[in-house]
Amino acid sequence: MKSHKYWSFGAMFTMIGTFYTGYKNQKTAHKYFAMSSLLCMIMAIYTGHKMISGKKKSKESIEATENKK
Repeated sequence: MKSHKYWSFGAMFTMIGTFYTGYKNQKTAHKYFAMSSLLCMIMAIYTGHKMISGKKKSKESIEATENKK
């Protein structure tokens, strides 16, 4: 959960940087901020999905072991 929070904050800050550099018409900085923002958003989605699906997998494995006994 900690890593999801940090990746989300990173995505937010890089999106702000992308908006600012686009507004100031700084094309090279805008490109780097946009790529960083994309990376942070992908990692935030991945860690969020891992956080949510990890709980379901553990419940399913517990139920499967209980049914075997």
